[in-house]
Amino acid sequence: MPYGVTRTTLRSMTNIPPPAEELRILDHELRQLDARRAQLLARRSWLLGVIRSAEAPAPAWGPARASAQTPAVWAAPAPHPRRPEATAPGVQNVLLVLGGVLLTVAAIAFTLVSWGHLGIAGRAAVLGAVTFAALAAPVPLLKRGLRSTAESAAGLGLVLTVLDAYALHEVALPEVDGTGYAAAATALLAVLWAAYGRSLGALRLPLPAAMATAQLPLLLWMVAVDAGHHTITAALLVTAAFDTVVALSVPVRSVRVVATVGAYGTGAWGVLAAGWLSWEATGPSAATRAAALLALAAAIALGAAWRAPAAQAASGLALTGGLITVAAAGGVLRSVLPDAWTVPGHLLCGVALLAVRGTWLSESVRRGLRWSSASVQALAVAWALPLVTVVLVGPVGWAERVWSGAPSDARDAVTVSTPWPSNTETAPLVLAAVAAVLVLTFRGGPHRSAALSGALGLAWAAVLVLPATLELPYLAGLLMLGVTTAATLTAAAYSRHAHPTDDGPTSPAEPPAPTSAPTQPNTRPSPITLTALGLALLTSLHLVVLSLAAEGATLAVLGSLTALFAAVAVRQKHEIRAVSAAASLAYATALACATGASLDWQPHHIALLVLVVPATAALLAARLKDSTSTLSVEITGAVAALLAIDLAAMEPPVLALVLALCGVIAAGTAVRPDRRQVGYAAAALFVLATWVRLASWEVGSPEAYTLPVTVPALVVGFVRRRRDPGTSSWTAYGPGLSVTLLPSLLAAWGDLDWPRPLLLGTAALLVTLVGARQRLQALLVLGGGTLALVALHELAPYIAQAMGAVPRWVPPALAGLLLLALGATYEQRLRDARRVREVLGRMH
Repeated sequence: MPYGVTRTTLRSMTNIPPPAEELRILDHELRQLDARRAQLLARRSWLLGVIRSAEAPAPAWGPARASAQTPAVWAAPAPHPRRPEATAPGVQNVLLVLGGVLLTVAAIAFTLVSWGHLGIAGRAAVLGAVTFAALAAPVPLLKRGLRSTAESAAGLGLVLTVLDAYALHEVALPEVDGTGYAAAATALLAVLWAAYGRSLGALRLPLPAAMATAQLPLLLWMVAVDAGHHTITAALLVTAAFDTVVALSVPVRSVRVVATVGAYGTGAWGVLAAGWLSWEATGPSAATRAAALLALAAAIALGAAWRAPAAQAASGLALTGGLITVAAAGGVLRSVLPDAWTVPGHLLCGVALLAVRGTWLSESVRRGLRWSSASVQALAVAWALPLVTVVLVGPVGWAERVWSGAPSDARDAVTVSTPWPSNTETAPLVLAAVAAVLVLTFRGGPHRSAALSGALGLAWAAVLVLPATLELPYLAGLLMLGVTTAATLTAAAYSRHAHPTDDGPTSPAEPPAPTSAPTQPNTRPSPITLTALGLALLTSLHLVVLSLAAEGATLAVLGSLTALFAAVAVRQKHEIRAVSAAASLAYATALACATGASLDWQPHHIALLVLVVPATAALLAARLKDSTSTLSVEITGAVAALLAIDLAAMEPPVLALVLALCGVIAAGTAVRPDRRQVGYAAAALFVLATWVRLASWEVGSPEAYTLPVTVPALVVGFVRRRRDPGTSSWTAYGPGLSVTLLPSLLAAWGDLDWPRPLLLGTAALLVTLVGARQRLQALLVLGGGTLALVALHELAPYIAQAMGAVPRWVPPALAGLLLLALGATYEQRLRDARRVREVLGRMH
């Protein structure tokens, strides 16, 4: 122990190892804990094994008794017993199934190969004995509780009965037709298997096997007698009806499953076959027979829907039954009506399904029939949509043939770039009929607004395609579309707005909540309003595109649309006013362009006429109180102004005039308190107008371009400092002075004449004096810096001449003397520089 260190001090000291050493110690301790835990778990497993061995009966002498008498020792853990990968019932079923399959294969081989080695008596004895043994074996097996073995024996017996039937045909009845014999044999086997299964109710295999076999007799019989397509289809449907009855009435689940699969399979085949027969029918007689088959299928589906226990299954079956009914009735109508009336005939049958409302049928069945009717109507509308697309998209081709001449009729007007679809003459009737159904069906309830919006769209589509369908004259078609535009716009303007209670009726048991203050009426547009407004805009665009064929039609349509939307904007408010006002200004812009083109004006002259629209928009925006309408009008006016600028771009003098007039409009808008920021745009437009004018005059002096910016900027800065004395001189005067001084200074450095430097130096001197007088930092720095650089530019030739006459050692000597002088008076120069900085800092 070192000298001077006491024992108490050593006992109280704590030796903290380095981090790496401490980490190593912790890892070592954790490994020891893991090893100890593993030993304890092994010991626990061994003890559990000892306890189980002690509880189980053991012989007097043996390992168990020896282990009980032997003291416990620390032994290695016993290995866990392996779990069996297959359960005992599973192994049993595999063995039984495999045995039954092998016996079946052996029976088949015996019947097909070894049959001829036996006589008639031997054959009968072998088949009868084996079949009887196989069918009788399940009886004692069931009494002993061996149900799986009984099922295997029963399956073997069923297969043997099939072999018996085959052997009987090959030996005793070889002259009988094979298909007819198969029909009779399958029918007899189905009956026998069903009786066998009923007698031994504990067996699960015979009844489903009988049900599966029952699918074949009727179909095989029809094939055996060379029945026609209609008869075979009827056999399929009758089999489906039998399966449906069994599936809905038999309590055995396995039989119901087989019957359900059979019903859907044979029913689907029967419906497809009947539908094909109906489509291929060439006369009323063939169509009626096919319709009778479809009616049978529909009756099966509707009967199953009526008796189905699940509501979802009932709705699906009713939907299928309704569609099949429509196909049946529509097929008959198709055979007696022209091709164009095929879809209306089916639509009429589909609408007739809505008569189930309020009948004694269950709600699930009625819901399915309503959905089938809706499906038929949707398909009818989808059939008419290509015609609507042709009518809307076809007139776009007039954009490449503007004012080339009016077409002969409305159909020629819409088929300028797309062909007319065939057999679509009844499309307007289909669209109108579906619209009427929507209106009559949804006369109340939560979906009334959406239904009315859809009905309005369908009615609009019907009117849209009607002129081309009827091949009305071109002007009559335009007039009809104009009336449609006015009607939809009026519907949008006068339809009531949405209300929170429009989504559904209020329950009479719930009284209205009391309100503490009067609430404002809800001005949110309803779906009907928005739909009508959108249709009005779409119709107006379609009308404008159609009118491009003739000059007079274009001017008349654009003028009428401008007036129509303007009238609606004057009488309405909120969103209707905003959209109508914007549309009116847009059509006014198009009218101005069309008028100028009609007068053979050049594009830059038309630009002046287009400027009437931005001016009108600025005046209207100042009078409108609605922010949404104001913004829409201003945006439309701005777009029209951009169009005018684009039209005048190729003629610089007119472009300067257009820019100046746009600046006047923007300045007038900036007078309003809420549009002060537009003043910057007005200033920019004025400057651009000045620059374009100067460029058209071929002026190359930069001062001509910068002074129109500097003077207004200085005036604005002066007014700003008068209103806010705390404004910095750099903010008020810096931008304006920089715009002129910097370009002029750059031009002066490259100018060999004396007027520009003289004028620039004079201006810089005046700016410097004003800055010194008013103590303005920006004026003093910019003016003084410019003046110094101008003076340096003027003295540069003389300095260069003097430098050429002075010896080369003189400049270094002068630089050295300057450095010595500065070093000698460094402190005084710092004090003077600090004083100058303080003086400049006190300036604004």
